[in-house]
Amino acid sequence: MASRMFLRIPRSALRLLTFNPVLRATAQRTIGTVKGIPTDDEQATGLERLTLQALKKGQDPFSILKPKKYAGTKEDPHIVPCIGNKRLVGCLCEEDNTSIVWFWLHEGNSQRCPSCGSHYKLLHHQLPH
Repeated sequence: MASRMFLRIPRSALRLLTFNPVLRATAQRTIGTVKGIPTDDEQATGLERLTLQALKKGQDPFSILKPKKYAGTKEDPHIVPCIGNKRLVGCLCEEDNTSIVWFWLHEGNSQRCPSCGSHYKLLHHQLPH
């Protein structure tokens, strides 16, 4: 494997590498410290690293994961996260319906869709940053 790599290096560069002790030590140090391809956790920085750490703890800081399914009854309403105290919600009352029923959902008790009767509840959601 190493012989193939040295075939592609020009001879002038190879001479520099073998005769110059600084370049030779640098080349040995870089080749010797390679441990393989780093994982996402090892090379992630900034916001990506914070997101990966939160996902390891079981949190979903930026709503990346698929939302949980709820029955839509009064006892188990659909949960709608919001940073304010009201939010506009659209309900597709039937699976093959092409029109959306829009209504305002306010913080507090669960509210019903005016068309199909599904229950929705607004929960305050903190932003992660």
